[in-house]
Amino acid sequence: MDSLTQLAFGAACGEAILGKKVGRKALIWGAILGTLPDLDVLIPLGSPVDDFVYHRGFSHSLFLLTALSPVFAWLITKVHGNTKPLFNKWMLLTFVVLNGSVLLDLFTIYGTQIFWPIDTTPHAIPALFIIDPLFTLPILIGVSAALFLKKHRLNFIGLCLSLAYLIWALGVSVFINGKMEEKLNEQGVPYSQFISSPAPFTTLLWRTVGIHNDQYFETYYSLFDGDTPLSVNFYPRNLSLMKGIEEHSPVVKLKSFTKGYFAMADINGSVTMTDLRMGSEPDYVFQFKVAEYNNTLVRPITAQRFQTTRDWGRLPWLWKRIWDSEAQL
Repeated sequence: MDSLTQLAFGAACGEAILGKKVGRKALIWGAILGTLPDLDVLIPLGSPVDDFVYHRGFSHSLFLLTALSPVFAWLITKVHGNTKPLFNKWMLLTFVVLNGSVLLDLFTIYGTQIFWPIDTTPHAIPALFIIDPLFTLPILIGVSAALFLKKHRLNFIGLCLSLAYLIWALGVSVFINGKMEEKLNEQGVPYSQFISSPAPFTTLLWRTVGIHNDQYFETYYSLFDGDTPLSVNFYPRNLSLMKGIEEHSPVVKLKSFTKGYFAMADINGSVTMTDLRMGSEPDYVFQFKVAEYNNTLVRPITAQRFQTTRDWGRLPWLWKRIWDSEAQL
């Protein structure tokens, strides 16, 4: 999730656990701990691809964060010596906030290595877009009420509303996956795998991307579409561009991290690799140059992040698409 959501979630949990006993200290430490795991983005890991695939790695390990919970609790009681009798409560706070923030990231499509180092597979249960106002706003309102009005109950209510929304989102994700499988099979759309995730800022509209050999497709489904047929658009994956660079380290890492949801392209003589899970056609968030043409030969290069432009003009269409299955871009 975005940094504001993680900060607010941590603050709300801190306030709920220890706010009545230690005041704003609990809220502040909750906010700090909620932000902490995502600070791994500040650690250079050697290359843009490594920064991409190893983000949400060790810093998001449930094992590591659980082990560190008593350490952080001890440090907090060292800073606030008068709260030492509340050590167990501080440990509960650190455990809930650190692991809770990681689980929030798990519910986005990026991929989180929650079982590092035993299992370094990036797991994802796509139920929320990285920014979702309906999840964040109740927490923010509740935290603000506790911070400025000392209304502890409103913080608890806000936290409960956001968690209820998360449960709703998880339920919708199960429904959407079932609906997509049903509709793709009914319409005879070929695929070897597909994945669905919420469109920006909502759980009412979902984007599905699927893979079939050297093609991928994209389609959208709104909870208001009912039995309307899917509008499925196919695009080439250009897998032939991988010839000669199949063992190139960035290619191997990106192929594994994206779990097969990738496409290749030739952009001005550079071979690029795109993660198809994040973004939408033709604007994707993560694209990397992995090779260049030397005459007719492909030459592997040190991977570079391809700077993409975001077309924010699509946002009004997304809103229209929620209500109208025939909305045109």
